[in-house]
Amino acid sequence: MTPPLRYMPGASPLVLDSPHSGTAYPADFAHACAMPVLRRAEDTHVEKLYDFAPGMGVHWLEAFFPRSYLDVNRDTTEVDVSLFDSAWPDPVATDPKVLSKVRLGKGLIWRTTDDGTPIYARKLSVAEAQARIAQCWQPYHAALADAIDAAHARHGYSIHINCHSMPAIASSHATEFPGEAHADFVVGNRDETTSSAALGQLVCEHLRGLGYSVAYNHPYKGVELVRRHANPGAQRHSIQLEINRKLYMDEETLAISPGFEPLKISLRSLLERLLLTDPRLV
Repeated sequence: MTPPLRYMPGASPLVLDSPHSGTAYPADFAHACAMPVLRRAEDTHVEKLYDFAPGMGVHWLEAFFPRSYLDVNRDTTEVDVSLFDSAWPDPVATDPKVLSKVRLGKGLIWRTTDDGTPIYARKLSVAEAQARIAQCWQPYHAALADAIDAAHARHGYSIHINCHSMPAIASSHATEFPGEAHADFVVGNRDETTSSAALGQLVCEHLRGLGYSVAYNHPYKGVELVRRHANPGAQRHSIQLEINRKLYMDEETLAISPGFEPLKISLRSLLERLLLTDPRLV
């Protein structure tokens, strides 16, 4: 059985995680849509973009399971109860803003792909959904918490970068802004609640200085992984970083493009800057 994740401890205050780049599709997924369609849900190759990070002393965490199977960037209450063949016994979120992704088919367990294609031709059992939480969600969040705790204990602060990619153009069921052309990067800290404003702006300005277009907290502000594991008042800073896939891959074939290596150089530059940054002094 494929392990659900890889965690490589580091010695620096910097923690990176890639929750959506997994490509190990579990045998019990039993999805109905075609694999090429389903694979477009992945943050494909993100783990390769940062493969140099552990060698820099950065704590590194990645999921091996696909986000369409279980999305660790959702809270366990963000459940689409219409997916199940019996009543869901655990708490379910009621806040309309929290549930916006669930309405789009993108809850804890996805109902549809980004273009609205149904993933299942069956009802899921409550037991299989709970098993996914136990086998994927809980270990991932525990590993991330351990990494941030270790970084913070050693240095007195931690900087967590939650690593993602995004399509060049927002799909119909991906965000609240379908059809929007994305910037090269989107830096999100939930409107400066999961990191200091100064650190968020530092990341933006560094990337702009490298010649990229950068959006700040739109259309992606950051979701559960930065919300749950951040506490900037206690010097635990978390930022979600979205990279436009057009910079490094063909979105149809998933093949790596010539832009891949230059992008890696830019990402190394960003990590080097963050390793030299004490957010208590910014």
